[in-house]
Parts: sequence; structure tokens; C-alpha cells
Amino acid sequence: MPSASISTLLSSNVRIDHPMTTRSLNDCAARSMAGGALPPQELGIEHRRRRIVGVVALPLAMAFAIASGAKPEQGLYTAIVAGLLVSACGGSRVQIAGPTGAFIVILSGITAKHGIDGLQIATLMAGLILLAMGLTRLGSVIRFIPAPVIVGFTAGIGVIIFVGQWRDFFGLPAVTGDHFHQKLVHLLQVLPQMHPATTMIAVLSLLLVVGTPRVRWLQRMPGPLVALVAATAIQAVFHFDGVATIGSAFGGLPRGLPGLTLPEVTLARVLELAGPAFTIAMLGAIESLLSAVVADGMAGTRHDSNQELIGQGLANIVSPLFGGFAATGAIARTATNIRNGGNSPLAGMTHAVTLVLVVLFLAPLAANVPLAALAAILFVVAYNMSELRHFARMVRRAPRADVAILLITFALTVLTDLVVAVNIGVILAMFQFLRRMSASVEVSRQDAPDLEHELSRDGGVPSGLPPGVLVYGIDGPFFFGAVENFERALIQTHTDPRVLLIRLRRVPFMDMTGLQTLEEVIGKLKQRGVVVVLCEANARVRQKLMRAGVLATLGEGNYQDTLAEAAERCARLAQER
Repeated sequence: MPSASISTLLSSNVRIDHPMTTRSLNDCAARSMAGGALPPQELGIEHRRRRIVGVVALPLAMAFAIASGAKPEQGLYTAIVAGLLVSACGGSRVQIAGPTGAFIVILSGITAKHGIDGLQIATLMAGLILLAMGLTRLGSVIRFIPAPVIVGFTAGIGVIIFVGQWRDFFGLPAVTGDHFHQKLVHLLQVLPQMHPATTMIAVLSLLLVVGTPRVRWLQRMPGPLVALVAATAIQAVFHFDGVATIGSAFGGLPRGLPGLTLPEVTLARVLELAGPAFTIAMLGAIESLLSAVVADGMAGTRHDSNQELIGQGLANIVSPLFGGFAATGAIARTATNIRNGGNSPLAGMTHAVTLVLVVLFLAPLAANVPLAALAAILFVVAYNMSELRHFARMVRRAPRADVAILLITFALTVLTDLVVAVNIGVILAMFQFLRRMSASVEVSRQDAPDLEHELSRDGGVPSGLPPGVLVYGIDGPFFFGAVENFERALIQTHTDPRVLLIRLRRVPFMDMTGLQTLEEVIGKLKQRGVVVVLCEANARVRQKLMRAGVLATLGEGNYQDTLAEAAERCARLAQER
């Protein structure tokens, strides 16, 4: 979701789910090379284009790692491992994976509470959850999360990231506070203590990130990389006192790749980190599949959502084993990949190889990278995530209930917790959906002239229905939310008829509450001497009526398949009574 247009996503006609069957894990390597071959004369150009994605990932990976409470090299390790595995085993041909801005709020909280080891264990557990979701074909379920919830929590994350980078951007002293509003107040109090040199480098970096794409001869250069190189060169030449750098804060980047290490996993830690792991898995699934949808819209491809979850799961299982942490599909890098001609999984692999070369040969140069430059990059990421224009447009144009869900999700994300915000937002959206669904179900009395016309057309009772027979039709799903409409309609009859005919032709399904209510209504009317006849249910609804015992409660002959047969039955019952 960082650096991506949610409005582009919401206007996309590409569905998240895909009809392809989930491939086995043994097919991953074969799939990664399929369809990506290029003529030899074009291969060199294509590889140069693919390296651009790795160059873009370099500053972002380090910035996201630091903001998440990890070391900068761990962000690079994450981008390398996730880039390779998601490209090889994922369900999108052009997806680029790595650490992302959406994870910052969750991961920084886990790191602060459980340490980096806890973060890696939670990541591994999240990988297993994602793998299970992909294997059980739950990829299409993610698309049911409503747009106001997505826009609300991404905008909230953007605000948190923006405020969270003030300290490094302005060179402020450390602040305290467990909640967002407390930290914001303290940051405002110490803002006059900003460090001039740090602020100067940060502002210059911000201008370069934003302005580079607007300069014609620099349009092909990634703005974050230009800002990173310029800020690093300035600090390396002038050595400003008090400017925090990767060298002063983390001791620089280690030269070389990490070895395989297994985190110490115990039952107590697994139980303790189950909640954070599930949060990582759900957010990773949402972001990776949304990124794949945006990629499909840009590249004209179709992805396999279940296979994508399998690839993301493998990436998050392996990443912590090599010093990394949680990763997911990155919309900014995926979009860069597509714009620069990436059209196969080889692009993601080349991006990972580029980062490997950076770690092996350019690590010593990272010591002079100012944290202020990385904060400036995250400022832009936060702005893009917030989607201010789309957020404002939704507030102005969306229905009031959706606006309320949007604002509540946004406020809860900023003031409480992302998990709470998403849960509350989805629950509110579900209630709103049920309210709209129940309002759309109509239970209406049908007039004699219309019935006579329909019966004469179908060869039914020529004279229509006799007096004492009332006919009601249910239009819509008869579920627990529509029960009140049904009961209210029956109450409005005022007098008890001799026979009540209920048409179920336009009822697509019934839930257990609807079935129980219908059975209770039939029983109560029986006690008052009213016979109920049902007709025209589809095969699925009729099967449910029979299994729930509703047909037995009706009595023999009081269910008919057609309106004509039901009318004849009602006429006989009315004469008998």
C-alpha cells in the first residue's frame, strides 16, 4: 500500500481471486522461469531495467527496517530472501516483495515488546499461517474487506509513520509516551530543539525525493536513491557534528551475507506471539493481494491469489532464518518493476541479486548514510500511503455510513491499535451490510388482480383465489436480518385469514434463523386456525425446509412447487373451512 494509489486499486476491474488451481511447491522453480525468455539481443537491456528495482529497494529496505526497530542490514536481507522466493513461488509474474511501510506500525510494536527475536519468531509463525491460507484456498476471501476499512487504516498508518519520523528528520531528542497522542505532544514540545544540520540534510533529501521525477534528465533515476546518495556524500565530505548516521547508530552495515540461524522457539513464546503472528499474516495477505491486483491492472496480467499466499508464506518462513523479518508484496517496487519493463519473475530475482551485490561490495559506504535522509524518504512513503485526495473524496462522496466506518477505522488506527481498528472496522462494515441487506428484503401482500392474471397465464384456477386466502411474497434472502420485516408484514394483516399462501420464488437462500422463524409462525397460525401453504421454493431452499422440519410442520400437501398447484390447494382448503 505504500507509494500506491488506492483509488487506482478501487477502480480496478481485476478480481483478486483466480480460477487457476494452486500449484504444488515442487513446481515453484519451474514456474519462475516460464514465459520470461527474451531474445539474446534484448536480454542486456532487460537486465539493466530490472536492476532499477533493486536500486529503488535499497533505501526503502533500510528505512523500513530502522522504522520497524530492526537493523538496516536486516531490511536488505529481508528484501533479498523475499524477493527471490516470492518471484519464484508466488502467484504474480511481476510482484516484488520485501519490507513495506504498512508493516512498520505492527513490527515496531512487536520489536519494542518482544525484541528482535520475538519479531522473527512471529514472522516465521505468520509465514506458516500464510502458507496454510494458500494451501486451503483462502486467497479470495481477502477481497471481502471493505474499501472504507482499507483506506482508513492505510491513512492512519501513514499518519503514524509521518509523525514517527520527526525525531530523525529534525534531529530531536528522544521522547516518551506509550500512545500516539502522548508522543505527538512531546515531539511538539521538543521541536524548538531541532538540529540545524540534520534538518538541512533532511529537507534537501525530501526535495530530491519529490523533485527528481520532475526533472526531465533525471526522470529515469529513482528519487529515493538520488536523495540517499546526495545526503551521504554531503555527510561524508563535511562530517557535520550531531548528525545521526547508520554508522553512528548501528555501526554501519556488515560486509557479507548472514548464515542460517534458527530462532529459539518455545511453546511459551509461540502462545505469546500467536496474536502478533496472525496480525502480520493478515496484513501481509491483504497488502500482497492488493499489490497483485494493482500489478494486474498495470501489466494486463492475472494472478493466482492462493499461489501468491503460498509464495508469501515461504518468504516469511525463510526470511527470519537469515536475519530478516516480515515481508510482503510492495506496490511501489512492483509498480517500478512494471514501468521499467519487468514482465517475468526474473525481474524480482534480479532485484534480489542487485541487493546481494550491494551488501557484498558497497556495505562500507553505508556508514555515512544520514538517518535524516531515510526519514525524508519515509515522509514521502507516509504521504503516498495516506492518499489524502482519495481520503477526502471518499469523505465527501461516500454514503454517510461508509464515511463513519472510514473515520472510525482511521481514528482507531492512529489512537489505539491497527488490529483493533481493522477488527472494529470490519465488524461495523458487516453490520452495515446486514442492515442494507435486511432493508432490501421485501415481504409484500399480493393483490387479487395480479394473481388472477398470473394464474390464468399459467393455466391455474380460472376464477382466481376465493375469499379468505391471503398471498404474501418474499423477495430476497430470508435470513436473520430479514425476519423482522416478515413478522411486521404478517402483523399488518389485522385479521386472520383462513389460508395464508407464502410464495418463495424469489428467495435465493434461507439461514437457520429464517427457518426457525418460519416454523414458529406456522405453528402460531395453526393455533389460531390459519392454514399456511408454501410454494415455488428453489431446490436448495426446499431441501433446507425439509431438513429443518418446516415441511412436516406445514402438513401433508401444504407445499406445492408451482403457484397454480398452490392456488388449487388453497381453494380446496378455503372451501373445507
